[in-house]
Amino acid sequence: MKNNKILIADDDLNIIASLKYMLSEENFDILAMSTPEAVLENLKRENVDLVLIDMNFQQDTTSGSEGLQLVEAIQQFDETLPIIVMTGWATIDIAVDAMRAGAKDFIQKPWNNERMLSAINTQLKLASIDKKLNRLNQENKLLRSQSFPKNNGIIAQSPAMKTLLSSLEELAKSDMSILLTGDNGTGKSMLASYVHQQSSRAENSFVPVNMGAIPESLFESEMFGHLKGAFTDAKENRVGRFEMAEQGTLFLDELANIPMAQQAKLLRVLEEKKFEVVGSSKSLSADVRIISATNCDLAKAISEQQFRQDLFYRLNTIQLRIPSLHERIEDIEPLAHYFLQRFSAKYNIVAPELSSDAVNKLQQYTWPGNIRELSHLMEKLLFTCKKTVIGGRDLLLENIHPSASELDENRGDKLANHSSLSLDEIEKISLISRLKHHRGNATETAKSLGLSRSGFYRRMSKHGLD
Repeated sequence: MKNNKILIADDDLNIIASLKYMLSEENFDILAMSTPEAVLENLKRENVDLVLIDMNFQQDTTSGSEGLQLVEAIQQFDETLPIIVMTGWATIDIAVDAMRAGAKDFIQKPWNNERMLSAINTQLKLASIDKKLNRLNQENKLLRSQSFPKNNGIIAQSPAMKTLLSSLEELAKSDMSILLTGDNGTGKSMLASYVHQQSSRAENSFVPVNMGAIPESLFESEMFGHLKGAFTDAKENRVGRFEMAEQGTLFLDELANIPMAQQAKLLRVLEEKKFEVVGSSKSLSADVRIISATNCDLAKAISEQQFRQDLFYRLNTIQLRIPSLHERIEDIEPLAHYFLQRFSAKYNIVAPELSSDAVNKLQQYTWPGNIRELSHLMEKLLFTCKKTVIGGRDLLLENIHPSASELDENRGDKLANHSSLSLDEIEKISLISRLKHHRGNATETAKSLGLSRSGFYRRMSKHGLD
């Protein structure tokens, strides 16, 4: 651990010697000066953690004016640097003036050692907290400037996510049904909410429903509502999800988990745009925009008669696949920083930084749990990693993605060692290596590079690799 460095300044060499002896015994590194000019000159060259200065030097031994001028000069140089002033000619006026000029504490000579050490340690701790808070604020500003204003907190630096968000922004202008597919934990619910917020329905409700969590016997009550007394346990009126989402958006998550018997009821509402509350014969309008999501292969479910084809067509006006996290390499680092900052604010813990080795490991991992897994890992690291910088070994990740690690180990040409190669030549070599790794499978190669199929083929054609 680095020792704190203290710069002391006094024109009395005996005072300097006493302070150096006492503070060195407490494991502080000491710089000693005898004039204000030497203090300012050394601050230009040395990083110090605290300044301890006398208020009176040789020009004037009682007024404290030299000390006040020095405090003001240090403040102009670095306003975050803690300053403690001391004098043998202490008056209330001098103390007040020193604090107004920027000093953090005032000590009278001859000093009490315990009081001196207490003042120094207090100011060092406060300065450390201020620096960490400032770093957190800057990182938060950077995250907001990169991703938050336009995309509502959705981080999208990878080509795959930029393309997807562009499509969603266009679709948000319409009222058509959208089916989002992709693995668990890829952020389908967040993207559904994003579409709603970008749409003309944004002023009305966004109502998410986990279809897998609704018991079959309560499906109609949950979705359409019920009247008091409609059945045994109906002790009061209940508003259903369709009514909650009137003129807004209804998000049907885990779509494939709807039982076949209930699929017909949902289809009828979507076709007729009307529904009845359980216990009532009165039809209510269903002016809702439907966004649904699943990680299931619905085509296979249809062939196995587990999902209605006509319902699929109703919900599948347009279908978009959400890329898995390992297909979004460029998003992994900013997502990890975002989760660290979010959980550090939640738990009031200063977030550690990520080393370059840790970032590399994160980018090489396969992420079977996708964004949800990354979020949980960052939350856990706040409590399990006691360092200020998270190293690669601290992550305890074992399932390293072969397409990232093996490429570097097996590639015949170490691109980093070819300083003469042009950018186009490097890109061509990378395309060939990645295509070989995926045994000529263009779809998998494009996914691993974060490219759309059309973008991948454009690059192949550019380099004559058709």
